[in-house]
Amino acid sequence: MQTHDARLKALREELARRGLDGFVVPISDEHLSEYVGAYAQRLAWLTGFGGSAGTVAVLKDGAAIFVDGRYTLQVRDQVDGRLYEYKSVPQDSLAAWLAENVPAGAKVGFDPWLHTRSWADAVAARLDKAGAALVPVDGNPVDAVWDDRPAPSAAPAFVQSDALAGRSSAEKRAAIADWLRAEACDAVVIAALDSVAWVLNVRGADVERTPVVLSFLIVHADGSADWFVAPGKVPAEVVQALGSEVRVRDRAEFTAALAGLAGKRVAADPARSVAAIFAALEEAGAAIAPLADPAVLPKAVKTPAEQDGTRAAHLRDGVAVSRFLHWLDMHAPTATVDEISAANQLESFRKASGQLVDLSFDTISGSGPNGAIVHYRVSEETNRLLQPGSVYLVDSGGQYPDGTTDITRTVWIGPGEPDEEVKDRFTRVLKGHIALAVQTFPAGTTGSQLDVLARQHLWAAGVDYAHGTGHGVGSFLSVHEGPQRIAKPRGGQAGTEQELLAGMILSNEPGYYKTGAYGIRIENLVLVVPWAIPGAEGEWLGFETLTLAPIDRRLVDTALLTPDEIAWWNAYHAEVLARIGPQLSGADRAWLEVACRPL
Repeated sequence: MQTHDARLKALREELARRGLDGFVVPISDEHLSEYVGAYAQRLAWLTGFGGSAGTVAVLKDGAAIFVDGRYTLQVRDQVDGRLYEYKSVPQDSLAAWLAENVPAGAKVGFDPWLHTRSWADAVAARLDKAGAALVPVDGNPVDAVWDDRPAPSAAPAFVQSDALAGRSSAEKRAAIADWLRAEACDAVVIAALDSVAWVLNVRGADVERTPVVLSFLIVHADGSADWFVAPGKVPAEVVQALGSEVRVRDRAEFTAALAGLAGKRVAADPARSVAAIFAALEEAGAAIAPLADPAVLPKAVKTPAEQDGTRAAHLRDGVAVSRFLHWLDMHAPTATVDEISAANQLESFRKASGQLVDLSFDTISGSGPNGAIVHYRVSEETNRLLQPGSVYLVDSGGQYPDGTTDITRTVWIGPGEPDEEVKDRFTRVLKGHIALAVQTFPAGTTGSQLDVLARQHLWAAGVDYAHGTGHGVGSFLSVHEGPQRIAKPRGGQAGTEQELLAGMILSNEPGYYKTGAYGIRIENLVLVVPWAIPGAEGEWLGFETLTLAPIDRRLVDTALLTPDEIAWWNAYHAEVLARIGPQLSGADRAWLEVACRPL
């Protein structure tokens, strides 16, 4: 097996052969997916970095890896600092670093199937000022030196039934056709994998943790569609379910099909479609309408069937998590449980339901200081025992046919009692979680307007957390879904944020992280629902909590809680006991009764 040093050397030799002075390697695929298949894990192969977001710039005499605050610690553990400079975004700019480090006349390559056009335009403009050029490559040079690169998944697609989806594919395509006509467009290119899956009511197993099919979709103004997918991946029952209005075509025909849109007005989402798609349309002479993917917003607003499905999935998931928390209480204090065995045990409880399709992301199983790494991924090298007298953070979720789950619990590993600081920080996180959970708000409110509710008690103590408070969640789709979010405004432009709509699912997950010591996060998923307030003017909304599993009372400083917060705790745990309890028996049921007793 090549070392990462040898891989970097081989890439530089390939770049020199192509007359390139540098190359940019993102974690991305042709669909700009958050999680990518093994075939597209170019950055991981090159550097050893295992995070889900990052970019590397490779030059003849230097290289740098750019990651955000989630991965500040992880990147130093996994990537050789002798080979790559560590850069933190948004403070450090990849374009600025390139401009400062390339000589005049240099050519820096990029793969147009892995970047947006806006990214390419911005980097090209910065390099142009430095007398250098950003140039698209034909064929990725990393692939040329990656001898054992996995092939894309050959897993078959399968149908997501109309009963679970709540709307047929024909209805969804008809709505998109109406939108196209209103926008005076002839067709729309849909490249995001979860959007393709949602429009067609299909699912797949091409990307770990996200049940999607590697494919592209073109929907036309008459409601028909061309689906570009590798041959052999679409069984007869899927073809039958889609009907004659969806033409199944070879994925290899996609670029030619874009050329065939010459003279048409074609919509494409600049944020969800790679630069190569826009280049192909422009070369063909199509008129491009840079419009948001028409599936994104309706996908985020769950149908009544999807809402019922996610409630059922969370009930099932809550049984598994509650059994795991009982198991953890029994075994972790003996210092025989490590991060990997705990994650495996949790997965086994989920599998016991008989309905788990996959995890919704790699379980974050962090003991002590590893819990302070926000997006920690345990490995054999970093695996730690859950030590008695420490804090353990476990963030996990499942993909079920009727819903996607995501839950974080922070647990005290006994015996003994947590110290005052740990209890203070945990309770402040809890207070923020409760403040958000109970808030009602007028229609038109954005998530950025609510974010401070979850931070206020931490801010009062002079501390904060460096991630968003809530992300959207799909329905047996991506665990991280837009456009809804609860976070600080992007660039201070609150007006650009998506308003929260009834039917949207989001996470509620404030946290606190003390580097080198411990991490705390409390996460439930919530559903935006209409809220009746006597005498209210206009339309009001609130949150229905979906997640059902006990929160560790040992970490709570009740002296910091108000009577209303204690009432929320008691009501939530009474519901957990009422809903989860009947599905447990014996010692599991007895443990739950103790864990859910009132404060």
